[in-house]
Amino acid sequence: MFSLDFYRGKRVFVTGHTGFKGSWLCRILVNAGAIVTGYSLEPPTEPNLFSLAGLEGRMTSIIGDIRDMDKLLDAFNEAQPEIVFHLAAQPIVRDSYKMPRYTYETNVMGTVNVLECCRISDTVKSVLNVTTDKVYLNNEWAWGYRENEPLDGYDPYSNSKSCSELVTHSYKRSFFDGKIAVSTARAGNVIGGGDFSNDRIIPDCVRAVKDGRVIGVRNPYSTRPYQHVLEPLFAYMMIAERQFEEMSYAGYYNVGPDDCDCVTTGELVDLFCKKWGEGAKWENRAEENAPHEANFLKLDCSKLKAIFEWAPNWHIDKTMQMICDWTKVWLSGGDISVEMDREIKLFLEDFNG
Repeated sequence: MFSLDFYRGKRVFVTGHTGFKGSWLCRILVNAGAIVTGYSLEPPTEPNLFSLAGLEGRMTSIIGDIRDMDKLLDAFNEAQPEIVFHLAAQPIVRDSYKMPRYTYETNVMGTVNVLECCRISDTVKSVLNVTTDKVYLNNEWAWGYRENEPLDGYDPYSNSKSCSELVTHSYKRSFFDGKIAVSTARAGNVIGGGDFSNDRIIPDCVRAVKDGRVIGVRNPYSTRPYQHVLEPLFAYMMIAERQFEEMSYAGYYNVGPDDCDCVTTGELVDLFCKKWGEGAKWENRAEENAPHEANFLKLDCSKLKAIFEWAPNWHIDKTMQMICDWTKVWLSGGDISVEMDREIKLFLEDFNG
């Protein structure tokens, strides 16, 4: 059984709180009674989930650049956090080809700045750095990568997150051993209601059906480990809680779906069209000379399953139903915070079921 009671009254610092995953995480935390401080750039899209999530007045939201060490440290000193979730990043592969320097500055030095704040802090006990499944040297093989596989992401985004992992490993050994519990979590492709990002397949689907267009799919044959956004968020919270209470739980963890949910992008969009209805359809728009992106990627999550008795909760069919439910509430002008709370409550019930 997993309960959110642990987080009641805990001081929690979330970087990247205005993003897709950060907004969902903050909604869970404030509902659990945590004292939440977020530090992030302005929401990256319009519309954006943070503005829709009903978090105004329920948490402290600080707009700042993760590269600005002085401002970040001031925010840390004010918040006096016990638990830190580091989600702030430049997260888009294709954007990393356009802005490699910015991507490395944000994803590598941003991590250094967060860990420096933790090193200086007298209050932090538990830190989780959220990276990605793309940190691994990808050999395009059919079995899942394990946590002890070599780290060497190909593109600037993936490689910068590999570097973020290595920075975390060094800080853990050099400064935090026996003092602060630090883990990294390498999550698969996260999907769910409220993602308005560019160059992501579910937002592309939503924008197309909203405008009555055929969905364009760039890489229909690429296989990815897709999972609902609540899957990794509950795993993150479980890791942060356990290592807060017992430092031996700190480590490096893959967080991904079962093999049955590692599907091609084309299969994913087929399922979206089926769940959405209304004549939704897609077409292959593979681009010549497009930037390199991995074709096949899976994770082996047996470590997380064995240590935490964790298992994926919502398979791809249920995940897609939730995405369509959320999106139709949004398009009809419904209350997004109510829909988010409904999904969080349902997920927790199913998780503990």
